[in-house]
Formats: sequence, C-alpha cells, structure tokens
Amino acid sequence: MNRRDSIVSLAVLGALPRLVHAQPAAPGRMWRVGVLRPGPDDEVWRENFAPFRQVMRESGFIEGTNLTLEYRLRPGTAEELLENARDLVRAKVDAIVAIAPAGVNAAAKATNAIPIVANDMESDPVAQKLAASLARPGGNVTGMFLDFPELGGKWLQMLRELVPKLSRAAVMWDPAIGPYLIKGAESAGSTFHVQMQRVEARTQGDIDRAIGAAAAQKAEALLVLSSPMIFSARSEIVRLSLKYRLPTIMPFPGFADAGGLMAYGPHLPSMFRETGLIMAKVLRGALPRDTPIQRPTRFEMVVNLKTAKQLGVTFPQSLLLRADRVIE
Repeated sequence: MNRRDSIVSLAVLGALPRLVHAQPAAPGRMWRVGVLRPGPDDEVWRENFAPFRQVMRESGFIEGTNLTLEYRLRPGTAEELLENARDLVRAKVDAIVAIAPAGVNAAAKATNAIPIVANDMESDPVAQKLAASLARPGGNVTGMFLDFPELGGKWLQMLRELVPKLSRAAVMWDPAIGPYLIKGAESAGSTFHVQMQRVEARTQGDIDRAIGAAAAQKAEALLVLSSPMIFSARSEIVRLSLKYRLPTIMPFPGFADAGGLMAYGPHLPSMFRETGLIMAKVLRGALPRDTPIQRPTRFEMVVNLKTAKQLGVTFPQSLLLRADRVIE
C-alpha cells in the first residue's frame, strides 16, 4: 500500500466535505457525542484528536454552543470499557465516536441503535460482523478502519532492509486488539521466510517481560503491534529496545518521535479529521448503515538516525529516500 494513496474511492472522500457543509446545523439543538477510548487522556491523544474537533467546528458543530463531547477515556479491562460504553448509552448521547478495536467492540456491544463512528475497527469489520459490507454497513456502525494485514508486510520488509540477514523476529501484541494484527504479521513472516515469535503484553507491566523474552529467544528485530495501552508505553519500549539492542518498528509515527527506531503507519491526525467528517454527516441525518466505511488516506514513514547510531545499525538509502521524516 502506498503511504500517500488511499484504497478508498476518492469520489466518496471528496464528496464528504460537500455533504457536510450542505446545510447549517439545526438552530437551538444541542448535540451530545460520546468519545470512547481505551487509553489515557495524554498530550499525544489530545493532539491527534484535535482535527476531529476542528472539522466539527468547521461543519457547524461548536462545543459549548450546540455540541457537547462526553469523554470516557481510560485504560481498563474489556468489562470496564463495556461499562463506559453503557454509561454513554444511559446518558442518551446522539452518537458515539469509538476509538481502537476494543473501543469499537465495546460500543457495538452496548448499543445497536445509537450511531457509532469508529476510528480504527482493525482490519476486517465484515469478518468481525460489525458491518455487512464496506459500501453498505447495514447496521449502526461506520467509520474508519486500518488495513493492518497488508501493513504487516510493509513493516517486515523495512526490518529486512535494515537487517538484511533477518531470520527471526519477535512480534509484541496486546490481545485486546484482536487476532487480525498478529495473523497479518505472522503471514508476512511466512512470505519473507522470517520466523515470527509472539510475545504478549496485556498490561504495561507485561512489556519488560515480553521484550526480555524476545531477546532471550534470540530475536534479531522487534515488531510492535500498537494498542492504546502499548502506545502509551512507547518510551518504555524505546528504553528496552535499546537495552536489548533490538531494531524495532511500530505503526504510529509518535513512536519514532519518542526515540523509537522506525515507524510506518497511518497519520493519526488525518484519520481523526476523516472521522470527524463522517460524524458531522451522521449528525446531519446520514444513517450509518448507508455510510461507507473508509480506510486511511495518508500514511507516514519516520526513521530516527540518533537511535540507529545507538543500536549500531545503518539505514540503507532505500529506506532514507522513502522516509517522510528523518529524525537526526
């Protein structure tokens, strides 16, 4: 998948702003939108979510005037997340923006009536029975999803360019994100003839043990499949990857900004902007069942030369030339 090209139809995406601005928001109405996320309210989250709030303002939904955002942000178990979703249902919000696979699944379990606009449904909402099809979801869930099985090949290809003789890699994952990410990574391993070793992290307390186990079993590189919990621990992952001298890649650019070696994945602010466009359309009356599910339109590759020097690895020109950003 090209990082700058969308797989989704440009015609569909191009129509969204026109549909959103087609009519003003109903005067005198106060919309209430629930925000469900299985992660902390930290600075990176707020920066990524800002474009959602901005596009809502541009579309006539102004916080404090005719829009209230009801936040339910915190890490927790599946049961705790489901209770947060049910709390939003009890609050009678008009719609829910659900973030990350765990958030989407919790919202879908909590209600089949309130519209849900998802930001990251994982890789196959049809297989997960969240939608009948991408073009016509058929239920109360629409939004954005990430094509992670295809991205697994990209990540492993990048690691192989950096470590040409790579034969064994570890893949760290949080089971809360579901099986599709890990299956995609393992399938990519088979394609590239790289033995993939699973290491599991359900809580931040598991991360040290998981990366230590990868090093103990002679992993030559580490692929980190991000969840809200794992991403919030990115600084610890950076520390451990340096300690064990493991070249590491993670989906989101914020990992490289935090000192990680490489990142390749969707540009989250752009994803949240697209999510906001969908939400504005839904609040104006579009039904989720008729609103196509979309994929990200922008991807970003970031490499960190400072970390490469600390690890004793050298980025080949093939990677540097493709990078959107190079951190020196």
